[in-house]
Amino acid sequence: MARKRRGGAERRTRQVRDRPTEQVGGGTAELVPDPDRPHGWTLTLDGAPQSHVDLDDPSHLDFEYQRRIGHVLDLAAPPGQPLRVMHLGGGALTLARYVAARRPRSTQQVVELDVALTAFVRRELPLPSGARIRVRAGDAREVLGRMPDDWADVVTLDVFRHARVPAHLTSAEFLADARRVMRPGGLWAANLADGSPTGAAGPPTHLRSQVATARSVFAEACVLADPAVLRGRRFGNAVLVASDAELPVEDLTRLTACDPHPGRVEHGIALAGFAAQARPVTDATAVPSPRPPADAFAT
Repeated sequence: MARKRRGGAERRTRQVRDRPTEQVGGGTAELVPDPDRPHGWTLTLDGAPQSHVDLDDPSHLDFEYQRRIGHVLDLAAPPGQPLRVMHLGGGALTLARYVAARRPRSTQQVVELDVALTAFVRRELPLPSGARIRVRAGDAREVLGRMPDDWADVVTLDVFRHARVPAHLTSAEFLADARRVMRPGGLWAANLADGSPTGAAGPPTHLRSQVATARSVFAEACVLADPAVLRGRRFGNAVLVASDAELPVEDLTRLTACDPHPGRVEHGIALAGFAAQARPVTDATAVPSPRPPADAFAT
């Protein structure tokens, strides 16, 4: 028994050195080293990958959905022009680091409910010097409600609790408040998760309802995703983009098609057909996004 306890202590010491670990509000946070990047790390919560950071190259986006939100951020203004960005959901602050690297002098507000997670990330993965990134503790919708009108060029949503988007962040009322905070012509980009846990074909119900909700609030919308997710053949991420201005669909289509894991952009008539008969979500009808299948994060 004593030998086993000593062995366990040795393993924990090695893990703390090589894989920083901490108990946070959302569970066990761990930073897993990237074998291909000397200063690259993947943040996991209870074993589920959340985001990736390369401290040597913050402009590198490893996760598929983050690359696609990165495309939206790149197309929000001419290259290098500073932006005002509000990130609902902090994680490892990957997208805020990305904007700071590619658009110096940008002003960014990050909202993260898990104070312990933010402290862990900032201690183990320090923000670059001079980055104008403010992290605010609180619920995404509550903090959004205190923001001034017409503040943001881009608002991103990447909030998951127990691997699900909370219900109150899925409604038309919530999107209307985000629209209020966005400047005229600003962009909304949300990371959503849906699809069949069994591989059976069929349109992903949650994603369809989120498209219908966005179309009820904004003039334009499109979805960036793996075709298998759009067909409901696998569970995965999709990025929903919306605006009151014309979306850069042609550029998004080109960039998404050139990703390491190519995706498709649905827009216009095709997107309307995808969301056909889906009803916009309200605060009264909102539910969390689907629970991922047990093997969703298997390696």
